[in-house]
Amino acid sequence: MALSSEQGNRFADLLKGHEDTVIASWTDEISRTVRGRLSRAELQRQTSELQKGFQTALSGGASDLNDDAAAELRAQLTELSNTRARQGFTANETAVSVFALKEAVFQVIKGGEDADTATLRDYIGFSAFVDRAALFTFDTYVRIREELIADQAEQLLELSTPVVKLWEGVVAVPLVGTLDSARAQVVMERLLQTLVDTGSPYAIIDITGVPAVDTQVAQHILKTVVAARLMGADCIISGIRPQIAQTIVALGIEFGDIATKASLADALRHVLRLTGTKRQER
Repeated sequence: MALSSEQGNRFADLLKGHEDTVIASWTDEISRTVRGRLSRAELQRQTSELQKGFQTALSGGASDLNDDAAAELRAQLTELSNTRARQGFTANETAVSVFALKEAVFQVIKGGEDADTATLRDYIGFSAFVDRAALFTFDTYVRIREELIADQAEQLLELSTPVVKLWEGVVAVPLVGTLDSARAQVVMERLLQTLVDTGSPYAIIDITGVPAVDTQVAQHILKTVVAARLMGADCIISGIRPQIAQTIVALGIEFGDIATKASLADALRHVLRLTGTKRQER
């Protein structure tokens, strides 16, 4: 049931005329949901701002949350969703904070002198408007939460693929865990950027911490090596354990002239010989 302009004005007046009562009752309802994770003062501030947002939207003739008159209210609900998502509240707890306005207003109507059939019928329209606001809050929360999770996943991905400068001219990429397409792309980008920043001619890709190597993982590693070569750097792959060596042979994967070593220590000794030879030649 859509809320008419006349009904909206009546409820805007009701919210204004019973402001303190509505805010107090609304805060009490939310307090039972958040279970002490927010102070009463903070909840009162939020409900006071939202009460004014609803009042402005209704007095402006908003019958739907998408109306221009509800722009300020939408902004407030978005801010509520953003804050609650970052504070660790659930989408349900966030939406209930808006739904609770219906109970606060109903208590005012029920205890008033104008609790007739017409007022209760108007309340149904008001209730539907609040429902749409709560659903908007729920959807916004989910979108913001997904963005937060994506950002955190990206940060963890970057932290799990460090590129370390061992000494002048040599960098290392210690890989731990499964190497999928997304992570392989990050490894390649970070390695190439480090090669540019440091001007290093050698890079060690250590796969000791990679639990298994299949065709896809091997292809990711080979692409990274080829990209590094295009930048003028030679790569050494270390951490080729017996099980991985058998798997590579069984899959028919060929690393060609790429240097491979059983351990990181072997790779370091290999690079030391290469850099030592160059110094002697100079």
